[in-house]
Amino acid sequence: MGTAPLIFNMQRFSTHDGPGIRTTVFFKGCPLTCAWCHNPESQAFAPELMADEERCRGCGLCARACPQHAIEIDPERGVARTDRARCTACGACADACPQGLREIAGEPAPPPAELARRLLRDRMFYEKSGGGVTLSGGECLAQDIDYLVKLCRLLREEGVHVAADTCGAAPRAHLERLLPFVNLWLYDIKAADETTHRALTGAPNGAILENLAYLAEHGAHINVRMPIVEPVNSGDDEIIAAAEAIKSHAGLCPVSLLPYHTTGNGKYARLGRAAPSGAFAVPSAQTMEHLRDLLRERGFSQVEIGG
Repeated sequence: MGTAPLIFNMQRFSTHDGPGIRTTVFFKGCPLTCAWCHNPESQAFAPELMADEERCRGCGLCARACPQHAIEIDPERGVARTDRARCTACGACADACPQGLREIAGEPAPPPAELARRLLRDRMFYEKSGGGVTLSGGECLAQDIDYLVKLCRLLREEGVHVAADTCGAAPRAHLERLLPFVNLWLYDIKAADETTHRALTGAPNGAILENLAYLAEHGAHINVRMPIVEPVNSGDDEIIAAAEAIKSHAGLCPVSLLPYHTTGNGKYARLGRAAPSGAFAVPSAQTMEHLRDLLRERGFSQVEIGG
């Protein structure tokens, strides 16, 4: 087994990442760089400092604790400022901050058996609700595949339903090895047009669509999920093109339309990054209902908004 993956969050009692009550494991690192990502701390394959510097009281404890001398107190604002180029995300400042305004996103996952043991604590809730465990990210399939296979095998041996929330940008071999252990694939389709997809995510979508077809050909249970971002992919032409791409690669599978939201925008400042472009907007309820109707008109009988 290779290097242990990084986990930046584990959300218990989730009801939005597959059926029933679930625990969602968020692995850190993704091959895509979606311009509207609401979990920007999920993108890098390394630990990162998240600091709410605007609420800092300027006590200076973090600056004194930093072994890289990457933190200084702004003389005008009286708040701590971090030189991201010097920061190594060691976590010393997070331990020192009395306000709890600093944290490290991403820590090594425990061994598969230990993580499975923790996930099985909520087995009763999974069984009562028809839920289970969802592997998410970042991109779960971009992690060490030996680790994922061992984890999923352990969960399946205990009868736990396993879902993989994926953008599909992963080696085919990873899908092949996980296929026997995953009950449900929550498969993101951002855009059908390759030029648009590359511009918005930093990567082409050819392999993503081919991987979708591979799963469908091998009988996988697939729920396609489409983030709807105004005006990026919310037009009729974009949705019709996406519908045709889904139909040709996976048939008339269930589709979830996920409206863009801005609740994660504050995370960008905590990472020392600029927030998403103001050109992105939350689609209206009327827009979402219209897009749902467009898909239904094209034969998709199972279309939901959200989920």
